[in-house]
Amino acid sequence: MAEGRAGPGKRGDFVLIGWVMGAPMRIVLCYPVEQHHVAAIRAAMPEAEVVDAGQERIAEALFSADIFCGHAKVPVDWEGVVRQGRLRWIQSSAAGTDHCLVPAVIDSDIVVTSASGVLADQVAEHTVALLTAWCRSLPVFFRAQQLKQFVRRPTRDLHHSTVGIIGLGGVGRRLARLLSLFKTRIVATDMFPIDKPEWVESLWPPERLDDLLQLSSIVVLAAPLNETTRGIINAETLARMRRGALLANMARGPLVATDDLVQALKSGHLGGAVLDVTDPEPLPQENPLWEMPNVIITPHVGGQSARRIDNMTRLFCENLRRWQAGEPLINQLTDKRLGFPVRGGPYPLWSDTADDTLKRSLH
Repeated sequence: MAEGRAGPGKRGDFVLIGWVMGAPMRIVLCYPVEQHHVAAIRAAMPEAEVVDAGQERIAEALFSADIFCGHAKVPVDWEGVVRQGRLRWIQSSAAGTDHCLVPAVIDSDIVVTSASGVLADQVAEHTVALLTAWCRSLPVFFRAQQLKQFVRRPTRDLHHSTVGIIGLGGVGRRLARLLSLFKTRIVATDMFPIDKPEWVESLWPPERLDDLLQLSSIVVLAAPLNETTRGIINAETLARMRRGALLANMARGPLVATDDLVQALKSGHLGGAVLDVTDPEPLPQENPLWEMPNVIITPHVGGQSARRIDNMTRLFCENLRRWQAGEPLINQLTDKRLGFPVRGGPYPLWSDTADDTLKRSLH
C-alpha cells in the first residue's frame, strides 16, 4: 500500500486508511482480550501496530488510534478525538453503540460498526431463563428451600402465552425462534419491519406499539437505545399493557422509566418484571425493585459467554479483512443516529453472514 491516506472505498462508503507520514496503522483495543486474541488481530493486519489499552489507558490512547475496537467504560473526550482527525473506524465490542455515539462522532466521517448479533444466542438464552423462572415461580421456591419449606405455590405457563417483542434485531429474532418452541404466539415491532420469520405471527412498525402492548401477556424489550426508544416504557405505555402482564428488559436500562415501573408494580397493574438492565445501573440499594417478590434482577449478564471474546475477535478480524479488501463491513451503521445496523440495508449483518466456522470459538 502506498504512503499517505487512501481515498474513500467505492464499496461500503468507508475510508480505507493506509499510512500517515510513513507511520503504521494503529489499532487500539479496549475489551478483555488475551494474548491469542491479540495475535489473531495482528495476523489479520500484519503491518499495523496493535495496542491493548484497557480501560486504564483508553481515554488517552484513542487520540493516536486509526482503528478502535472495544467499549470504553471510562469518560472519553470524543469531541477531542474527532477534532484530532485520526480515528477513522470504531468497531464496538457491544451490540449497543450509545457508549461512543455522541453528537461529534455521529456528525463525523468516522465509520461505526457494532457487535449486533454476536451475543444474540446468549441474551436470548438468558431471557428464556428469566421468563421461565418468573412463570414457574422459581424465586419463591428458592426462598422456600432456604427456609426448608416444602410448600406448593401457584405458577404460570410460558407455553401458549402471547409474547410481544419490541425490537426484532439479532437478539429479538433469536429469542422469537426459541420462544416458538414453547408454542407461544409472537408479535413484534421494529423500525424496519421486514423479513418476518415464519414463527412470528405479526411484525409491525413502531406505530403499532399499542397493539402489541394490549395483546401481550409478556412484553420483552430487545431494542437499541436511541432518542426514539429512550423511555419508551413509561406511565402511559405501562397503563396500556394488559393487567397482570410481565415486562422483561434485556436491552438498555433507559428504555424504561424506572419510577413509573415501580408505581405500576405497586399498584398491581403490572404482574411483574424481569430485568437484566436497569436505570440507573447499578440500581441503588434503596430502590424498591430489589425487594419486590414479583421482580427478578440480574446484573447485566445476558451477554456473558465463555466464547464472547473469541466471537468478538472473529468478527473484528473478518472486518479487518474486509476493510483492507475494500469490501462492505459487517454490521456497519448506515445511519449513526439510529445506533444499530439496518436489516435490508447496504451492509451485511453478522447474523446473516457469519458461518459456523466464523462463529466457532478459538481453540
